[in-house]
Amino acid sequence: MSTPTPATSPGASRSSVRSTVHGYPRIGPDRELKRASESYWRGATTARELDAVAADLRRGVYAQLREAGIDDIPSNTFSYYDHVLDTAVLFDLVPSRFAPPAAAGDRDEELRRYFALARGDQGAPPLEMTKWFDTNYHYLVPELSPSTRPRLVGDKPVAEFREAAAAGFPTRPVLLGPLTFLLLSKAADEAPGGWEPLQLLDQLLDAYAQLLGDLRAAGATEVQLDEPILATDEGRAAVGHLERVYQRLGSLTERPSLLVSTYFGSVGAAALRVLKDSPVEAVGLDLVTDDEGVDDLVKVSGLGGTRLVAGVVDGRNVWRADVPAAVAGLGTLLALADELTVSTSCSLLHVPLDLDAETSLAPELHGSLAFARQKAEEVALLARVLSEGVEAEYADRNGGARGPAFTDARVRARLDALGPGAYERPQERGLPTDTPLTTTTIGSFPQTSELRRARAAYRRGELAEDAYEGMLREEIDRVVALQEEIGLDVLVHGEPERNDMVQYFAERLEGYATTENGWVQSYGSRCVRPPILFGDVSRPGPMTVEWTAYAQSRTDRPVKGMLTGPVTMLAWSFVRTDQPLGETARQVGLALRDEVADLERAGIRHVQVDEAALRELLPLREERRGEYLDWAVSAFRLATSGVSPSTVIHTHMCYSEFGLIVGGIDALDADVTSVEAARSRMELVRDLGGRGRGRGIGPGVYDIHSPRVPPVEEIEGALRLMVAHVDAGNLWVNPDCGLKTRGYAEVEQALRNMVEAARRVRADLPGA
Repeated sequence: MSTPTPATSPGASRSSVRSTVHGYPRIGPDRELKRASESYWRGATTARELDAVAADLRRGVYAQLREAGIDDIPSNTFSYYDHVLDTAVLFDLVPSRFAPPAAAGDRDEELRRYFALARGDQGAPPLEMTKWFDTNYHYLVPELSPSTRPRLVGDKPVAEFREAAAAGFPTRPVLLGPLTFLLLSKAADEAPGGWEPLQLLDQLLDAYAQLLGDLRAAGATEVQLDEPILATDEGRAAVGHLERVYQRLGSLTERPSLLVSTYFGSVGAAALRVLKDSPVEAVGLDLVTDDEGVDDLVKVSGLGGTRLVAGVVDGRNVWRADVPAAVAGLGTLLALADELTVSTSCSLLHVPLDLDAETSLAPELHGSLAFARQKAEEVALLARVLSEGVEAEYADRNGGARGPAFTDARVRARLDALGPGAYERPQERGLPTDTPLTTTTIGSFPQTSELRRARAAYRRGELAEDAYEGMLREEIDRVVALQEEIGLDVLVHGEPERNDMVQYFAERLEGYATTENGWVQSYGSRCVRPPILFGDVSRPGPMTVEWTAYAQSRTDRPVKGMLTGPVTMLAWSFVRTDQPLGETARQVGLALRDEVADLERAGIRHVQVDEAALRELLPLREERRGEYLDWAVSAFRLATSGVSPSTVIHTHMCYSEFGLIVGGIDALDADVTSVEAARSRMELVRDLGGRGRGRGIGPGVYDIHSPRVPPVEEIEGALRLMVAHVDAGNLWVNPDCGLKTRGYAEVEQALRNMVEAARRVRADLPGA
């Protein structure tokens, strides 16, 4: 491999294997970033104060990684909201509806513009938000057009590199790779048909070249360029562009060493060969997600002089690494690469920060786990083992195996006894309602600070059960009365008793454990605590019936029961790895089936089983999707097929590209499917309109993740687009998602506008 004269690489030799990670949690040990950001949005703190919190968090990350023993520490992995958004802002790839870049030194205006892109304002809807590959992290989708002119206008990677160096931490800046950035972007509405963001590649490479030069001038010896798109079919088909990118960037005469990092799956021999033959110094591979990575290395006869950054510690799940097995695998890799660095399979953004903060987990489960801090220590240990042969340190580190104590023979016997009829509903079913454009919401209503404080006090034993339950009933009364007064057709109870749509159920199901401090960023300031699914799943008793039935007793209008579906219960948990996902999903589906039956017996005639993550878990490569959809659909149908023909089954999905799974959505056999559509410009409406869909569909008519209140005319326009593609008798009118993160003032006005828009469009329908 021929190269120019880059700065000295921090590479390793066989006798000196180094360690690194791809990234680290941003939010802080006590979610300091969330609190600081939300305080800034409220106007309670200044830009200077927000920046000070961020700087402290970054220094804390560098110190933790050094303490863990990591040799090569990454920088520029911090973000106030999202790293894809950061990249768009860095290169001035911002739609014209937003303000131009702020004047130098105007930090408040710079941050206002940045957060407007993510959250919108009254004059400009935000960028679309969707899932980051097959994770529960959300990124902001750049909007590009032929008039877009990529240019380097920011200095975030350079500034954070210098900040770290000044604090005594030499780091490796991390950038989102140009190929991944463009393939994740969308053509703006004004772009002509057939135009693709990839047509901006040469101009964008000019901007990347300038940035690499600036980083070299600042003292960076190596820069990481992340190209996870290579794990997808789309990325694998773009190997010609991949070669163009890294021949160009690798041939720069003044640049740092380049690490091209891939993750979320194998990249294929063709892409690996391109990277091996390009003038880059290192390639990072995910050797955890699937077992093809090593085969790819064998097919290309190893990497030769290109350093391998081997992702052998799982960056997405919380089970402890099987260190002896990893050591054996790394020994094989030493024969396929002259230089080796041990790493995580991807950024540790996707796991909680520190297992030591958990004091209530059962000892046998606690001993099977590793969070971000512990995973960094595992990476450092593996590097030491290979460099120094310290076998005594890892002889007993054989991973987090789950044994017989976590199995339940009754659950397995019930599943084995099921026949095909357990997955089928009668084909002859009545219409969900006889009203076109039926109005409803997705489920949750705002969780007030009073509710959160009461829930916390109740959990600590500081609030009596009867007082807490009385407070919940008062809130349900208020929510039901409000919906009736606004004029909604199908109501919800508002979910005041629930902390999270997955955690609430995990706390009531056998086979799950929940954490106290296991927070993970989902998007922006939104953090979740994914539960840990460690054993066979069953339902000891009803989970939602009491509160739903109480709400139904307060109104003559139908109230929906609200459950979280089996796929989403898996996707938003850390799941056991000792059996196929499909089998675990069936166990969850069976537990939910019992809950659906109890809701029906309690008189609930609308039951919504949310599968928000159905698209999220779709494998990145087409060849694996059929098997996934088979078990995902089966688990949902197991949960929902035990009801009478008169009971209406709803489902909901949010913030994903749905075009690839329209067939899977149909196969769920739900009577009504509500989906995110506002941020994605009603694309799914067009997808469904051409399929002659006979069941109910509720494309979200406004974005609940933005604080802006949509005017009646905006919602009316969306509804008129809908009725042009889908029969009005099958259309439902609802927001994009649940309302728990919003305030009552904006929710009330938005719902009033939604109901009024539906009334206007309904009045113009034939026969109205």
